[in-house]
Amino acid sequence: MTNQSVWMHIGAGSFHRAHQAWYLHQLRKQGDESWGIALGNIRQDAAPLLDQLARQQGEYVLETVTPEGERDYETITSLRKILPWDSDISALIEQGARAETRVISFTVTEAGYYLTPAFTLDLTQADVKADLGGDIRTLYGALSRILTQRVAEGGAPVTLLNCDNLRHNGERFRDAFLAFLTAKGDTALADWVRAQTRSPNTMVDRITPRPTPQVAERVQAATGREDGAAVMAESFIQWVIEDDFIAGRPALEKVGVELVESVLPWEEAKIRILNATHAAIAWAGTLIGLNYIDESTRHPAIYQLAHDYVTQDVIPSLSPSPLDLADYRDVVLARFSNPYIQDTNQRVGADGLSKIPGMVTPTLQACYQRGVQPAATAVIPALFFLFMQRWASDDLPYPYQDGALQAETLHKQFASADPLRAFLSDRALFAELASDKAFLELVTRQVASLQQWLKQPELAAV
Repeated sequence: MTNQSVWMHIGAGSFHRAHQAWYLHQLRKQGDESWGIALGNIRQDAAPLLDQLARQQGEYVLETVTPEGERDYETITSLRKILPWDSDISALIEQGARAETRVISFTVTEAGYYLTPAFTLDLTQADVKADLGGDIRTLYGALSRILTQRVAEGGAPVTLLNCDNLRHNGERFRDAFLAFLTAKGDTALADWVRAQTRSPNTMVDRITPRPTPQVAERVQAATGREDGAAVMAESFIQWVIEDDFIAGRPALEKVGVELVESVLPWEEAKIRILNATHAAIAWAGTLIGLNYIDESTRHPAIYQLAHDYVTQDVIPSLSPSPLDLADYRDVVLARFSNPYIQDTNQRVGADGLSKIPGMVTPTLQACYQRGVQPAATAVIPALFFLFMQRWASDDLPYPYQDGALQAETLHKQFASADPLRAFLSDRALFAELASDKAFLELVTRQVASLQQWLKQPELAAV
């Protein structure tokens, strides 16, 4: 990657390779080869994929599919360097320290930021404590090592860029990272980060399921290529970034990225209309025995609860907006209904303990502030309660993954005399509404209504 600016990405999962890597590839197709991606991972779980990508010289096929079933295949060439994993993340540190690395981006789940309900760094978390002691379990521990070496090698400025669903992601990451460095006693590095880095907020969007063996089979049939790192996604794609880069950036506006002053309207619409609805559909579908998002979305009752939530509560909360929110709602539900994506309720329903406070509670709060009872939104925590009740009874059809899950505490909660009251009284989930009697009564009614719905005999035939 000589004479080239490097975009180093931490997080070798499918989303990066279907999203940011696709945009950088489009620039290369236009003849702009001034930027290339160096891809690595903090944890060992992606090591086999990184090894496979290295064998393929960083190239892989991206399959996209429209709601009508039209499939397209493209060989992505923007990964110019694969950074092998080791327990000291030595390749990430070496690449991240170089002045040619002008952007360090990362994709992290909501739980992976280790934030409190007030969105400050939770210094009581075991992984955070371990990294304060010099370990590398979190993004903060990894970046502190990478940037310490960068300063030692001259300290060229660098943009630290979130590519994930955390609301106000750049700001909240930056505040948490500086809190981590302060707690670590590394005031010199904290001062350097304040002066020599930027962390713009971003909004990213492209539904990207976990690849199945069928993806590689279709890729081989369509292209003749055996690809051990093939990935698939929907055809829709969007990226909105606040244009605040300290060390230059690719000409992303030439390939459809929206560079804006404030990402807030796009971010709020996406998190509340797309992300919250996605999770609700996954929980509802699971409760009636469905496996996939598309079939769950097409179930009339689930479609209606999702449509009502957005129409009755979200759109009034976000209006006025530069976006056509009703059109956005309809596009989102059409995307979720795409039968060719085969996105699982298991994937989308994960990390609910972070999704409720980040994606749902703000709409509940906004409705009450407007003097409106959020009946449609209250269905979502009611669904999640019934979903987690199944988890506590070991009655889910799949393992539930949640980075914020404290199993022993939750089992005690669901074994208590009034598990719903205990659930709704959790300030980590519902902030000040946790002590609101009207909210407790509203969700209790919605739980009872859903329980009646789940008893309907025709559901067994769905």
